[in-house]
Amino acid sequence: MSHSSQRRPPVRNHTKDSVPNLINGVLHPKSVVAQLVQQGVTHYVTLPDSETANMYEALVAEPSIKIVPVAREGEAIPVAVGLFVAGQNPVISIQNAGLFEAGDALRGLALGIGFPLVMFIGYRGHNRHGDTPDSAATFLEPYLHMWRVDYYIVESDDDLDRVPLAFDLAKKSNLPVAVAIGTEYAESEPAIQGAAR
Repeated sequence: MSHSSQRRPPVRNHTKDSVPNLINGVLHPKSVVAQLVQQGVTHYVTLPDSETANMYEALVAEPSIKIVPVAREGEAIPVAVGLFVAGQNPVISIQNAGLFEAGDALRGLALGIGFPLVMFIGYRGHNRHGDTPDSAATFLEPYLHMWRVDYYIVESDDDLDRVPLAFDLAKKSNLPVAVAIGTEYAESEPAIQGAAR
């Protein structure tokens, strides 16, 4: 059962002028990092890319979380499993197309051993209007359903209350849970209220 009640209409053909704006909302990296700190995340396993550059910069500034870069998305889950076995609390961050590559690790490790991993998945090509110009966006949710991986969609700072829900569900189920990031991380930062620094 997914935690997304959204049903998207079929993909339609659009002219360049009729394609809606693909930015879904504003998501500030420091707000996401504050959520990770609250959840006691120790390691952020990722394949850095241009879409997550602002998040990477925010993580570099957070001393309690170590960034662990990988060369391919398929390596992220095995590295996170190793960190978990060593008593750490890792998350992974990869793009939707990278999750497709990581399928065997998802099957054999995360699902196979019952690993409570929170996976931040870049929902490249997603927009709230259902117009998905990138096939990686078209396949992400069916792919998660196929593996029976629960997920939450985060499109803006207003959706960040879903992050603790993902961590809670992963711990309770002892299974991976995805947080699909449905927008690019913003460059500017909000004033973070109540964040202990």
